[in-house]
Amino acid sequence: MAYKILILGASYGSLLGTKLLAAGHDVTLVCRDQTAALINDKGTEVRIKLRDEDEHRSFFSGELAGRLDATTPEAAQPQDYDMVCLAMQEPQYSHPTLRELLGRVAAARVPCMSIMNMPPLPYLRRIPGLDGDGLEAAFQNSEIWVPFDTALMTLCSPDPQAFRPPEEPANVLHVGLPTNFKVTRFHDAAHDAILDTLERDIDAYRIDGKDVPVKLRVFDSLFVPFAKWSMLATGNYRCITPDGPRAIRDAVHGDPAKSEEIYNYVRDLVVKLGADPQDMVPFEKYAKAAENLLKPSSAARAVYSGATAIERVDKLIMLTGRAIGMQHPEIDATVALVDAKLAENVRAAN
Repeated sequence: MAYKILILGASYGSLLGTKLLAAGHDVTLVCRDQTAALINDKGTEVRIKLRDEDEHRSFFSGELAGRLDATTPEAAQPQDYDMVCLAMQEPQYSHPTLRELLGRVAAARVPCMSIMNMPPLPYLRRIPGLDGDGLEAAFQNSEIWVPFDTALMTLCSPDPQAFRPPEEPANVLHVGLPTNFKVTRFHDAAHDAILDTLERDIDAYRIDGKDVPVKLRVFDSLFVPFAKWSMLATGNYRCITPDGPRAIRDAVHGDPAKSEEIYNYVRDLVVKLGADPQDMVPFEKYAKAAENLLKPSSAARAVYSGATAIERVDKLIMLTGRAIGMQHPEIDATVALVDAKLAENVRAAN
């Protein structure tokens, strides 16, 4: 059967949306008026490189089996959908129109799958022994998550890397690293059946008889999506330096020994929470992939473009460590630096 999926966010969300459309499911993207009008007129274009090809292929929404449309937060009707996907960055949900939409999503009791780097608080509250109240300071506005039932929230690690080419219109997305989305089950039979169907249908899609990268992989463990925490702490947030942004490659390989120490600390933190060590990505594999990450992270680009708020997974890692009796000076130093840079941006904006 074809499911109806509401995706909040038309940039990174269009990648998951394209995979769902190709698999025969219907997608609505929630975005600003101008972007919604563009998508409703022209559709979306997502560029993905197949494994045996040198050039990216363009996947146009109008040529795929599912139906795509776009709408604004004010007009979205979450009760009409089988699942809601959260694909914006966490601070964006504090905007009044999005906060109001989140309230309607919670009230509609529709299962939600987050593909934010920042795990929503309702998901963190699913973790046994972790005090969610002690983590609220990492969020732009923790109150917006209060209405959600924890049983209706799951987390999908946004491992694929993609960006909007600056010279292209807002309906175009370029996939730089076509890895898989990794999602935790709801541990509810009806909701997990949706995930299983989406996983199977995405996996079955072929173009010209060829497999298409970027799958949806479903896991029982609550901690599989946290495998990215080590990567974010070692690379993405350390792209923010006192002197300006640097590439992820340079953040990781400028001091490999220190990077490995930070990476392994965060890995050990996640294992202490309850993760299976086999679910974690070895540092060597990440370091190898980082050799090709030649741009600053989106967090660094945002900070040095004047953003006054970004997703604070760095702070969440620090607070989670403290909650279970772990601490690392490099994590603390990163958090302090990001705090300072954002405070500078707030002062400049005022």
